Amino acid sequence: MPEGDTVWRAARELHRALAGKVLTRCDIRVPRFATVDFTGDTVQETVARGKHLLIRGGGDDGWDIHSHLKMEGLWHVYAHGEKWRRPAFKARCILETDDAVVVGFELGFLRVISRAEEEEAVGYLGPDLLGPDWDPDEALRRLLDQPDRPIGLALLDQRNLAGIGNVYRCELCFLAGVHPLTPVGDVPNLPRMVELSKKLLEANKARSTRATTGQLRGNTLWVYGRSRRGCLRCGTPVALEQLGDKETELREIYYCPHCQPRLEATAGAVLP
Repeated sequence: MPEGDTVWRAARELHRALAGKVLTRCDIRVPRFATVDFTGDTVQETVARGKHLLIRGGGDDGWDIHSHLKMEGLWHVYAHGEKWRRPAFKARCILETDDAVVVGFELGFLRVISRAEEEEAVGYLGPDLLGPDWDPDEALRRLLDQPDRPIGLALLDQRNLAGIGNVYRCELCFLAGVHPLTPVGDVPNLPRMVELSKKLLEANKARSTRATTGQLRGNTLWVYGRSRRGCLRCGTPVALEQLGDKETELREIYYCPHCQPRLEATAGAVLP
């Protein structure tokens, strides 16, 4: 599942393949931008911004190819003539240089914007856990701006801190020993939880196996994906429910009923 660490790795791989290179082909397979052609332009850099990815080119007043992987998207880098690992009909963007072929498959979101529009496009995001703008005090301030909001929703809100997805949301709540419905203002040592968010993404950003337990094989995650199986800490069956601001935004949430007791004050607040 693409989260901040996945996008960081994708941006790094694309940067290595594209930065400083002249595009020899630009094929954007999204109807609105199908006529856009940056062939002949030089790519400056590729950067991650939370779970967003920006391919920048064309100089200081240039363009951005702005993508978000959503649930299924991914970017691949191939050598010329190498067989693609996904069907061609799933490709949404193809960029070629003399050295490489870069393909974005099943991208949940893809658009072309001017450099001047970049702030409007991603400026609303909170501090990036893996970016140069990371500011734990600002992330904490944003979280506490809504003290009654359940921590399980606040962590997933990219306006608070950018890069946390559903896996890290579940694992962070477990490691902090808090039920996902615990109000932000009632989370014990919230600064420590923010600090742990940074540590987990930093630890996982350069490896394909995402781990929060300290193990890279076997049980790599404490609760995520372990519904009905025993909690790795106490053996209690892990609960699986859904959590969201509204019914159309419900996401799976995993937690241990014993290690993460539910406060009476939150009973029935969000979980359907």
